[in-house]
Amino acid sequence: MLEAIIRESIGKKATKAFRRDGYLIGNIYGKGVQNLAVAFKMNEYIKAVKTKDTIAFDVKVGEQVLKVVVQDYQSEPVKGTLLHVDLMVAQIGVETTYHVPVKTVGIPVGLKNKGILIVSKSRIPVKTTIEKLPNNITIDVTNIDVGNAVLVRDLPEKNSLDIRLSDRVAILSMIKAK
Repeated sequence: MLEAIIRESIGKKATKAFRRDGYLIGNIYGKGVQNLAVAFKMNEYIKAVKTKDTIAFDVKVGEQVLKVVVQDYQSEPVKGTLLHVDLMVAQIGVETTYHVPVKTVGIPVGLKNKGILIVSKSRIPVKTTIEKLPNNITIDVTNIDVGNAVLVRDLPEKNSLDIRLSDRVAILSMIKAK
């Protein structure tokens, strides 16, 4: 289980000191829950997020255990190292907007025709409760050729999920390589 320490000081100087010591700065928030300024050991956080099998995972803060979901994160633009993470408490029975990752399956036909698969929406906002939340939205790309795209209206989950995007938004597309 991922453990967090509560940050007493949230100023710039304290934040730099935490990062220098190998910590990831974060916030935990939720409806009816007090906002917490926390820090995680960087390596432990990355290991916990990569090995989790569901979107929600447990975080121990002091004596309490919270089930949280990653809502947002910021990374350093050149090196790509994580700088900050926002975690939302996943409360049972409360409808909230979650960002569900897109997973592609198969090898597109368009790759043989010198195409490049572009995933324009790697995470799709879905309004639901934590009990009904899917771990990912899987898209079969084997029949995608150059010039084709998968829109929100083409998703098989469109009828069962409250997707917070317009039907005309492209999730992924196959473009011709130059």
